[in-house]
Amino acid sequence: MAHPSRRDVLGMAATVPLAATGALALGAGTAHAADSAYAMVYFTESNTMLEANYNLHLAVSTDGLRWTPLNQNAPVATPTLGAGGLRDPFVLRKQDGTFVVLATDLSGTDWTRTSVYIHVWDSADLRTFTGYRLVKLHDMTGTHSWAPEAYWDASRGRYGILYSSVNSSGHNVIMVSYTTDFRTTTSPQVFFDPGYDVIDGNLTVGVNGVNHLYFKREGTLVGARSTTLNPGSFTPFSTAVNHGGTEAPTVVKSLTGNTWYLWGDTYTPNGVFYVWRTSDLAAGTWTALDQRLYTQPLNSKHCGIHPITSTEYNNLIAKWGAPAWNRLKSYNYPARYVRHSGFAARIDEYPFDPFPDSQWKLVPGLADPSGVSFQSVNYPTRHLRHYDYALRLDENDGTSTFAADATFHRTAGLADASWASFRSYNNPTRYIRHADYALRIDPVSTATERQDATFQVGH
Repeated sequence: MAHPSRRDVLGMAATVPLAATGALALGAGTAHAADSAYAMVYFTESNTMLEANYNLHLAVSTDGLRWTPLNQNAPVATPTLGAGGLRDPFVLRKQDGTFVVLATDLSGTDWTRTSVYIHVWDSADLRTFTGYRLVKLHDMTGTHSWAPEAYWDASRGRYGILYSSVNSSGHNVIMVSYTTDFRTTTSPQVFFDPGYDVIDGNLTVGVNGVNHLYFKREGTLVGARSTTLNPGSFTPFSTAVNHGGTEAPTVVKSLTGNTWYLWGDTYTPNGVFYVWRTSDLAAGTWTALDQRLYTQPLNSKHCGIHPITSTEYNNLIAKWGAPAWNRLKSYNYPARYVRHSGFAARIDEYPFDPFPDSQWKLVPGLADPSGVSFQSVNYPTRHLRHYDYALRLDENDGTSTFAADATFHRTAGLADASWASFRSYNNPTRYIRHADYALRIDPVSTATERQDATFQVGH
């Protein structure tokens, strides 16, 4: 079931490591340990809106590409004011080393709803969220304040809050309002208006003296640049990228090299992130990243990404916990995940509903605890087992035959040792593999078969 984007009706957000944003440059701000991981804030929707949840969600990653959703992918904070829900969350480390979270004041998909406010939380460590409030951005009536993000403007000694709104031009522009405390704002003005509808401004500050603003235009992601942060100074320059209808650009720099990633959120189909890569942000050209290399949090939408320290990463895992379930991604069809459908096991392209069909608890093997069995999350009395070599989801009848059929030994991936393969316990010459997208156990010998039998265990 397709859901119209707000972009269709009417015609974000992250920051790079602090050294690049200028937030801690030249001795400014409060020093903190070196960043070595990332946090992501997001909300959730799924293909049929089964998992529509307009609250604040949080995930972490050590590389900014493969994500672990926290709190079992349930919310970590809930807005209660305004619309009583959020979209488009964004997180920034402030000058004092603490965090601020901003989000659109909108629950659901009523793109006609107007609001001059955004949701705001303070957080010392992303383990607790305090000071929840609505903050007013402007006085323009009958319009919205979408996709807020913030940056430190050293020349003004204030933070700028970027957001999308319709002004007297009659189309969406990127606005800016300035603040020192994320409680009151001043001087709302047009930050970027190229003469056509633009939303979802994402600003990367101070890369070799240049600031880069990525935004959404007609289902594509485009960049503009300026040597200043002055409103009206940005000029479009980059080659547009998209994968279907794409919005919510999020530019992130690798913490281990000179690689930049551009995340984009699609709405056709709803809720799939794609990632592009470049080693030269100034060039404005991007190459699609192999989907084997990244995995978004389940059902995540319009994210904000920010670097964090290893201590913060470990504390977040300790506070919120990693998921008790996993998903299995296909190696040679990385858009597809292992799921059950009609109790038959197969790989299908994400997103699909019911999404819990793709969630598994990897439990000690029923026939051999050194092995593994796959317990369904939404049918917990059922496990994956082979029957006539085909894999299906059956009730555990307590027999030794079922236990043996449902037990597998995890090995290094046959096509990639950093991934995983699963050898049958009672047919040890056979591995789980997909054939015409259906899962079965087969002998594996060719390169294609090794790829078919290789999976990534993630979330």
